[in-house]
Amino acid sequence: MRLKNYQTNAIDELLKKAKKLFSYADNKRLIFKAPTGSGKTIMMAEFLKQLCEDKEVKSQLSFIWTAPRQLHEQSKNKLDHYYEPNRALSCSFFEDLDDKRIDQNEILFFNWESINRENNIYIRDNEHDNNLSNIIANTREEGRTIILIIDESHHHATSDISQNLIRDIGPKLTIEVSATPVLESPDEIVSVQLEDVKTEGMIKKAVILNPELENILKDTKIKSQLSKQSEELVIELALKKRKALKDAYEKEKLYINPLVLVQLPDRHTSLEDVIKDKVIALLKNKHKITTENGKLAIHLSGHHENLENISKFDNEADVLIFKQALALGWDCPRAHILVLFRDWHSIVFSIQTIGRIMRMPDPDYGHYTNEILNYGYIFTNLDDIEIQEDIARDYITIHTSRRRSDYSPLDISSCHSKRHREKTRLSPLFIKYFLQEADSYDLIHKIDRKSKGVSLKLISNYTAESIDELVGATIVGDKAVTLSGFDLQKYFDYFVRKNLTPYHPEDRSIGRLKEAIYYFFDRALKIKYEEVQEDIIALVLHEQNMQHFINVIDQAKTKYQQTVSDREKELDYDEKWDIPESINFGSQSVAENQKKAIMQPFYNNGRSALETAFINYLEKPNKIAWWFKNGDRDSVFFAVPYKENGDIKPFYVDFIVRMKDGTIGLFDTKSGLTRQVAGPKVDGLYSYIQDQRRKGIKIFGGIVTNTDSRNYNGRWIYFTKKSNELTNNMDNWDTLSL
Repeated sequence: MRLKNYQTNAIDELLKKAKKLFSYADNKRLIFKAPTGSGKTIMMAEFLKQLCEDKEVKSQLSFIWTAPRQLHEQSKNKLDHYYEPNRALSCSFFEDLDDKRIDQNEILFFNWESINRENNIYIRDNEHDNNLSNIIANTREEGRTIILIIDESHHHATSDISQNLIRDIGPKLTIEVSATPVLESPDEIVSVQLEDVKTEGMIKKAVILNPELENILKDTKIKSQLSKQSEELVIELALKKRKALKDAYEKEKLYINPLVLVQLPDRHTSLEDVIKDKVIALLKNKHKITTENGKLAIHLSGHHENLENISKFDNEADVLIFKQALALGWDCPRAHILVLFRDWHSIVFSIQTIGRIMRMPDPDYGHYTNEILNYGYIFTNLDDIEIQEDIARDYITIHTSRRRSDYSPLDISSCHSKRHREKTRLSPLFIKYFLQEADSYDLIHKIDRKSKGVSLKLISNYTAESIDELVGATIVGDKAVTLSGFDLQKYFDYFVRKNLTPYHPEDRSIGRLKEAIYYFFDRALKIKYEEVQEDIIALVLHEQNMQHFINVIDQAKTKYQQTVSDREKELDYDEKWDIPESINFGSQSVAENQKKAIMQPFYNNGRSALETAFINYLEKPNKIAWWFKNGDRDSVFFAVPYKENGDIKPFYVDFIVRMKDGTIGLFDTKSGLTRQVAGPKVDGLYSYIQDQRRKGIKIFGGIVTNTDSRNYNGRWIYFTKKSNELTNNMDNWDTLSL
C-alpha cells in the first residue's frame, strides 16, 4: 500500500513524539486521533515498524495491542499482511507466545472486554502460569520495554477496571487510538484532519441524509420530509439511488456493484424478526431481491447468508441486512447507502453510524469525475435524528441548496488541479517509454531467443545436525522443476509485481507492465501473445533473459517518473463550466434570506465579515440578476489559472455575478494584508478577463474591497489592472457601481 501524504506526516509526528516521551522517567500517554476511514491501523503498523528500526531508540521493544469486540483479530490480520514482505514485527495471540513472554518486536493481541473479566483464563492464575501478569514479568526480565496500544480507546479505556489493568501492565508508553478520544490531558496528541483524508480521496466527501428531500434542524434534532413515510418508500428511494450509482460506475468503466445496507435495531426482541421479515418480503415482492438469487445478503445473529466475498467490488449482492454490532471495524468499501427505519424510535448519528458508508472503493483512485460517486447516502423515515459528535457533524450533510429555475447557462472556461493517478500507478504512457527504452537498450539483440523452458531449483531433503550449522550457511536448491501452464503464469505474475516498485501492484498497473512486454514481442519479433503467450513468458523468465528485461523496466520507470513529476502541476480545463445544480451543507450551516442568490435556499457555512458586507451590497442593486458564492475545491467550483513561483494553480474567485444584461462579473474580496500579497492572483484574474473578452464574452471584475476597512460602510472599489500597478493609497482603483 502506498501511503497518503497525511499518513506519512502523521507517522513522522507519531515517531517524533513517541521518542520524546521515551526520554522521560515516568510512563507517558500519547493519543492518536484519526477519522474513521483514514487508515488508522496501517498508520500504526508503519509507525511501529519505524519505531523498531529507529537507531535513536536504544530499548528492545515489545507491544500489547488491545481492541474491543473482535476488532483485535481484524487488526492482527491487517498487520500480519502489512509485515508479510519484511517480517519487521511478528503478531501473536496468547497461545502463540514462546516461553510465556513477548519477544522483541512482537505484538500480543487480545480482546479488551474479555481480558477485563475477572474469571478470564489469561488474567487469573492458572496451572500453566500462562496469565498476563506472568507474561509481562517474563518480558521485563528479558530487559524489554512494553508499549500498550489501545485501539478504539473511547470504548473502554475510561472504566475503572481498564485503568487498573493499564496500571498492572505498567507500559512505558500508552498509545490510545480513536476517531473520538475521550480521555483528557494526554502527554502528547497527534491528530489527522478530516479534510486531509477527504482531499486525498480516502473517504467520501460527505454523507447526505435523505437526498432530494427537505431536512429541518431544530435544536439538536433533525426533522426530515421522509419521516413517518412507509418503509416501502424508503427502500424504493434507496434502490433508485443504488441504480443511479451503478450507472455512474459503468460510465466510469468500473465494475463496482454499490451495496445498500439495511440496519436493524440492536435489540433482542421479537420486533427484530418482524422488521426483518417485512424488509425481506418488500425486497422480494417489489424488487426481486432475494437470498435465493444472491442479490440479498443477511448478517444477523444466527442467520448468515451470502456473506462470502461480500466486500468484493463485483459481488452480486445488492442489499445487506445487518445489525448495529457489525459496525466496529467492519470494512466493505462498496457500501454506499444506509437505510434505517423508524422502528428505531430515535438514533444518535455518531461517526460509527455513518462510518460504514464513508470509505472510497479504491483509495489509490480517490474521488471520481462523477460527483454522485463521491458521497454516501442515508435514507430513513425516523422522526427524530440527533448528531452526536463534532466529527459526525462535520461529515454528514442535511441541507441541500439548489440552483434557481430561472438560471441560463454561463458556459465559461474554468480550471482545476489535474488528478495525477500516475503517481501511484502506471498509465498507458508507460508502454511508450518501455518500447523506447527497449530500443535504446537494444533488447532484441541481447535476449537469447533460443532459450526454452523455465525451471526453479527447490531445496529437498536438507538436513543439519544442529542449529549451529545453519549460522552463516547458504542453502542452495538441488532439485530442478520445470514450470508450465498455471505455475508459469503465477511465476510471471510474481516477476511483474516484484518489478513494479515503487508503484502500487494493483491490477491495472500489473496489466500495464505485461502489456508493455507483449507489445515489445509483437513489434520487435512479430510474436503475438494471443497465440504463444506461454512461449513469450518463458523467454522473459529464462535465466539468460530475465535481467535484461529488469534493466529495461527499470529504465522505463525512471523516465516515466520524471514525466509524471513534470506533469504534476498541470491543470485540467472545463470550457463550459456552469453553476452546480445543487450543493450540500452540514448541520452547522444556517439558511439566510438572500433573494438574489442563484442557489436557494442560501446557506451560510462560514465567511468573513467583508464577504458578508459584500453580499449585503449585492442584494441591493437592481442591475443584478443573481450572484453566486463560489467554493474552493475541485471541478465543482469555478477557478481561473494563475502562476506562482513558476507553477500554474487554480484561483477560486469568491463571487460570480450575473447582470440583467447578461454581463458576467468576477470578484474576489480582499482586505488588509491579503490585498497586498494577492499579486499573482490579480494577474491571473486580469489575464483571464482579457482572454474572455477577446472571445466576445461580456465580462469584467477584479479584487474588491471597501474603503471603510473597519465597518465596511464606505465605497466599494475594485482593481482592474495588473499587480505591478497596485498601490497602498488605492487611487487607481475603480468604484464598483452595480
